[in-house]
Amino acid sequence: MQDSWEALRQGRHGDPSCFLGRHPDGEDVVVRAFLPTAQAARLASSGLALGSLGNGAFELRARPEQVPERYRLAWEESGYWHESWDPYAFPRQIADFDLHMFGEGRHWHACRFLGAHLRTRDGIEGVQFAVWAPNAQRVSVVGDFNGWNSLRHPMLSRPAHGVWELFLPGLQAGDLYKFEILSAINGGIELKSDPYGRAFEMRPQTSSVVAAPSQHVWDDADWIAARAGTDWKRQPISIYEVHLGSWQRAPDGGFLGFRELAERLVPHICALGFTHIELLPISEHPFDGSWGYQPLGHYAPTSRLGNAEDLQVFIDACHRQGLGVLLDWVPAHFPKDAHGLAKFDGTALYEHEDPRRGEHPDWGTLIYNYGRYEVQNFLLSNAVYWLEEFHIDGLRVDAVASMLYLDYSRSTGNWLPNEYGGRENLEAIAFLKTLNGTVHDAVPGALMIAEESTAWPKVSHPLHEGGLGFDLKWNLGWMHDTLKYFTTDPIYRSHHHESLTFGLMYAFSESFLLPFSHDEVVHGKGSMWRKMHGDPWQKMAGLRLLFCYQFTQPGKKLLFMGCELAQENEWDHDASLSWELGGQPERQGLRDLLRDINQLYRSLACLHAGDCVASGFEWIDCADQQHSTLAYLRRAGEQYVVVILNFTPVPRLGVTFGVPETGPFREILNSDSELYGGSNVGNGGTVEAKAHKWRDWPARVLLDLPPLGAVILRHARFD
Repeated sequence: MQDSWEALRQGRHGDPSCFLGRHPDGEDVVVRAFLPTAQAARLASSGLALGSLGNGAFELRARPEQVPERYRLAWEESGYWHESWDPYAFPRQIADFDLHMFGEGRHWHACRFLGAHLRTRDGIEGVQFAVWAPNAQRVSVVGDFNGWNSLRHPMLSRPAHGVWELFLPGLQAGDLYKFEILSAINGGIELKSDPYGRAFEMRPQTSSVVAAPSQHVWDDADWIAARAGTDWKRQPISIYEVHLGSWQRAPDGGFLGFRELAERLVPHICALGFTHIELLPISEHPFDGSWGYQPLGHYAPTSRLGNAEDLQVFIDACHRQGLGVLLDWVPAHFPKDAHGLAKFDGTALYEHEDPRRGEHPDWGTLIYNYGRYEVQNFLLSNAVYWLEEFHIDGLRVDAVASMLYLDYSRSTGNWLPNEYGGRENLEAIAFLKTLNGTVHDAVPGALMIAEESTAWPKVSHPLHEGGLGFDLKWNLGWMHDTLKYFTTDPIYRSHHHESLTFGLMYAFSESFLLPFSHDEVVHGKGSMWRKMHGDPWQKMAGLRLLFCYQFTQPGKKLLFMGCELAQENEWDHDASLSWELGGQPERQGLRDLLRDINQLYRSLACLHAGDCVASGFEWIDCADQQHSTLAYLRRAGEQYVVVILNFTPVPRLGVTFGVPETGPFREILNSDSELYGGSNVGNGGTVEAKAHKWRDWPARVLLDLPPLGAVILRHARFD
């Protein structure tokens, strides 16, 4: 017994539940309490005194009827008496089944018993804490409620599963806490935030916060029901990617909250005609400059913008206005901050021990150990959590390529091969397949999108076909080729024509999304407006042409915030977009063009239903590199449109192209229209197709192509 008291005094007792609290002792019961700063203690209900054994140790022997199963302790410190329920009078709470499933990596709702949760036990309110730390000798809950004294509340061990738990009566929402962990391996002490915490202090503070359950009542049942039955590959998807902290700032330079953004941002995106919003990572993160891509509070919306209920209000507002919500999600790496996951219990618990597998050399971050079931479970449960608790419509999975390859961004000798000697990360591949299968089973209609930059096969193919199971893959090759072409002086574009045509060689090998994302407007790359070649008029015309090209190519669409303003400066995460530009007529014209091309893309099945199948696209002319023009069809069944593009600032007058049939074709969009700030070169709204064969086409049209312009034609019979 003396050994147990001494272990408690030294903060190294591994399982205080077998010693502290109320225990049978022959025909009596014994009550033990460790109150390291108390001078006296008693049972609050009966006044029975606990005898002092010195240095915070107190003990009472009594008849069973004198000590209820749950009892309150009173103790004196420095002349003041305090009172609370004894946490060690409560048994372990986590079900063996939950722990078993967690240990096998198959508990998709592990966040419901790990972390901190308001609970009522035997009519007594408090907070249930639990944390996974299998290599700990002792874990304590510390916070304002116990003076951050790790001796006060050591947790109860579930040694077979490496989980520690404790119910602390009397705690409430808003209380700050961390876990202090004494490593059984090296004797070191770690002070850690809660990996499953649902709220955190505002940075630079790092404590977890006991979160109150959300009281939000969802109003999106129709949206969720419709989503479950949607074949997204045949539906329009145009995404507005946004960093919520810098889309718009408050007058004092501070952040707008989720609720304010619901009132301002959502109508703005809907007016532009986008189908979805994609949020850069909003999990709690310590450093603003990471944009959320180095998260440490994986289960907590960042306190910069509000709490969980505020976020739910924002997402509900999106759904009510017909806007889907996608979340940028980061399972590839995490930062090394001392309060986070790194060396969590004194060992490489979440990461690999060997830096050749456990560290990203480029990013200075740590890589998850996907071969450990509990780590898989942490990430899988997190994905399901965002989708279920917040009604998120899908996840854009960041940095998939870095997960797939063991030698990603590593020189020879600085990586370890897999068991077969290859460079493929077999554990990460298995995790990604499990992730996609789990999400699609748990949340019907949810979109899984891979940011994957290599030629890894079948990223967006179903699991039963041997694919990774994603719904869409970012087409970064198309993006790089396109931007390289548009930055080229039009005089030389004839020598780079393949940059426009090569992408169609592989366009249907995957289900692609065509992105112009935040990555293209930072780190010296220049804004989209500055990428365009020429004088200001040509730059604006180039942007209009670029967006028409993107929205008429096969593949779903994504644009980063600020594109609609033709923002001149690079994106700055510490400031608002350049809203002062919005009143300029040429920029209003660009926004109108984006609105109209979005409307066409959404309303015409031929522009979206075939985004992911070869039958949705057909070249009319891809070989006129001399004049830098392209012409093609977009099809869906019998319906089609003709798209003709001129990539030089020279008008092409009286140009002939083939079409599928004779008769009148309406010019349903001309990017050079004066309505959009263009020079108004066009065809008066209609061109007539004559029965003169042009190459393999039975009819042809004669038309004028505007400078740096796009023309979309639709046969009058489809009106």
